[in-house]
Amino acid sequence: MENANFLAANKSKLKENYEKHLQDETFKKLVNSLNISDEILMKYTSKLQETCDELNNCKGCAGKAFCKNAIEGYVFYPKYENDLLHFNYVACKYEKEYQQKINNSANYIRMPENLKMAAMKDIYVKDKKRIPIIKYLKTFYDLYETDKHQKGLYLHGSFGSGKTYMICAMLNELAKKGVNVYVCYYPELLRSLKDSFNTGDFASRIDRLKNVPILFLDDIGAEALTPWARDEILGTILQHRMDANLPTFLTSNLNLEELEIHLSSTKEGIDKVKARRIIERIKYLTVDMSLVSKNLRETKNN
Repeated sequence: MENANFLAANKSKLKENYEKHLQDETFKKLVNSLNISDEILMKYTSKLQETCDELNNCKGCAGKAFCKNAIEGYVFYPKYENDLLHFNYVACKYEKEYQQKINNSANYIRMPENLKMAAMKDIYVKDKKRIPIIKYLKTFYDLYETDKHQKGLYLHGSFGSGKTYMICAMLNELAKKGVNVYVCYYPELLRSLKDSFNTGDFASRIDRLKNVPILFLDDIGAEALTPWARDEILGTILQHRMDANLPTFLTSNLNLEELEIHLSSTKEGIDKVKARRIIERIKYLTVDMSLVSKNLRETKNN
């Protein structure tokens, strides 16, 4: 009997609290949109009010930078499933626009303007050492529409030989066809990722690097190596792309044996095992090709 009285009293308090919140126009509009009985809704009054608070924050909001919600760019919002009301974080219009902008454009991190404009028709072809590389890039381009899981290139060789230009030229042609590509100078990428800790977009940028259809990391091996850069950044990105069979391109002045030595040595000591893991991921993702040629930067040819 006492238990029944307790339940009745508790239900009465729930109803009273719910009806009190119904006086708020935002709360009333929200519950009406859900098309659920008051009997169920009154059990979630506090969470529904949390949604209302966030919806009120969104009124007149000028953009993500001004977001006052618990998670920037998202709203704590209810969804009715299997006789239960579930609450999840749903992207607001500014977050959706931001994601769309990222997904629909080729992204270049600190790359010279001539690389952004590079075209396959402008590739320097008089050097016979370039022919196998050009053929590989041409085949990749021709087959991409029907095979989006081809291997990329690990292209290494002498400084200024045109490695970066050739790959950018092919990727630019794909970008013109609407293919999402991400092109970056690797040492600068690491610096910008560190800076993104302060701007709050580190996680979204890592997700972009892991999931973009085609990724090009330029000049790997030129960075000041740290365990964080090797294991948390490069290792994480390459592992995900290997699992998903996503085309990945890399250039370096180091061959794979030299790169392994570079990756094994940090201020914290030598770790050959972790360096070997990175190399195996690169081998899985790419075809190893070399270009030792004259410095075309001196002659301004590509």
